[in-house]
Amino acid sequence: MPSAYSVRRPVVNAYLVRERDRRRARELAWVVATVLPLGLGLAGYTWLQLETLRVAYRTEALEREAHHLAQVERQLRLEAAYLSNPERVAERARAELGLDEPRIDQVLFLEETRP
Repeated sequence: MPSAYSVRRPVVNAYLVRERDRRRARELAWVVATVLPLGLGLAGYTWLQLETLRVAYRTEALEREAHHLAQVERQLRLEAAYLSNPERVAERARAELGLDEPRIDQVLFLEETRP
C-alpha cells in the first residue's frame, strides 16, 4: 500500500568522504605496542625451552655413546691382556707353529756381534 508521502529516491553518496578515526588508530597502536613485546617475549621463551630440550636430548645421546665406548674399550683391554699373556703366546707357538725354546748355541749375544 503506497502512501502519498513516501517517494523512493536513490541515495546519492558521491559527496560522502570517509574520514579516518584518529581515536581508533591510537587504540590500535596501543594494542599493538602492548601485545607485540608480550608476543616476542613468549616466542623467545618458547625458543629457549625448545633449545634446552634439544640440547638435553643431544647430551643424553652423547652420554649413552660414551658409556658404550667405555664398555667397548674395557672389553678390548681385557682381550689385549688375554692375547698378550706370555704363557699363552708360548703355548700357541709350540702347539700351532711347532716352535720350541732356542738352544744356547742358537742364541747370539750382543757383545759377540760387535767387532
